[in-house]
Amino acid sequence: MKRVLNLWQWSRSPSGRWWCGLVLSCLLSVSLGTIHQSPTLAQDPGGRSFPRMTSPRENLCPPSALSRVRSHTVAPGETLEAIAEEYDLFPTTLMGMNPQVRNGLVRPGMRLRIPPYDGIEVNVSPDDLWSDLAEEYNVRADVLFEANNCNPPTDVAFIPGANWYPYRDTPDPTPTDDDPGASPVLAEYPLPSPVEPLLGYGWVLPPGASSVVFHSGWDLPATVETPVRASEDGIVAFAGVQQPYGNLVVINHSRGRQTRYAHLASLDVEQGEFVDAGQNLGTVGRTGTPDVPQPHLHFEVRNNSELGWVAQNPDTYL
Repeated sequence: MKRVLNLWQWSRSPSGRWWCGLVLSCLLSVSLGTIHQSPTLAQDPGGRSFPRMTSPRENLCPPSALSRVRSHTVAPGETLEAIAEEYDLFPTTLMGMNPQVRNGLVRPGMRLRIPPYDGIEVNVSPDDLWSDLAEEYNVRADVLFEANNCNPPTDVAFIPGANWYPYRDTPDPTPTDDDPGASPVLAEYPLPSPVEPLLGYGWVLPPGASSVVFHSGWDLPATVETPVRASEDGIVAFAGVQQPYGNLVVINHSRGRQTRYAHLASLDVEQGEFVDAGQNLGTVGRTGTPDVPQPHLHFEVRNNSELGWVAQNPDTYL
């Protein structure tokens, strides 16, 4: 107790006061230095300061698709189809991004813009919202938001998965009851006359099979060499051999729709070619690995989605 009193008495002396002041100054300097080194806290409007734990938006969103567009200089001997295959794109995607090759031809020395994935570049009105564009192009609004760096629409936007459609650069109109062109029904039957499918769409038991399988289209009976016709205007995305389809023609249409024509004997169109509804694509054959032994056309209707080209029941469209 006596020592405590002596220490208190010393602190009241002139020398004691000087030493106490020096110690307090040092402690205050250390405290202020720690405060300056601590992160600045965001201000909550109308409240006290509190720490924000969220990262900047740029770290949460991938770079926009348009910021990732690359350049490709056409080399001698290259074709549009070969370039598209190199970058895992449809030739129609390159046509949409590069108006100078919309005739399907490239020349050595041409510089092409190559997007990171399939889609189209569109002009955007000042008042457009992602929900508006989602409805126009049949693409989810959150997908558009992320593909464009999580920012509001600006002058130009990238629409992932959308098809560039021949003869137009504008979006497909939103279907209405008063617009007969907006009907999901295809313009033409893929054969000269309607027939009853040998094998329908969905889970089926093919002849000779021991278990059911999912059948992605219709097998329409027809004699070999029967003409096969395009069901809608569009552009040929693929024309060639692909197993188990055999000789296959794939056509991209407006409104994110696609049709496929398989097991053909011959092909009358080429990849990148514009076709009209009713135009001959080839003839019925027996190529590939068909599910039924009789000669037939395997016909599919698919819609574009975030899961890819999803098969639909042709009964909805024919």
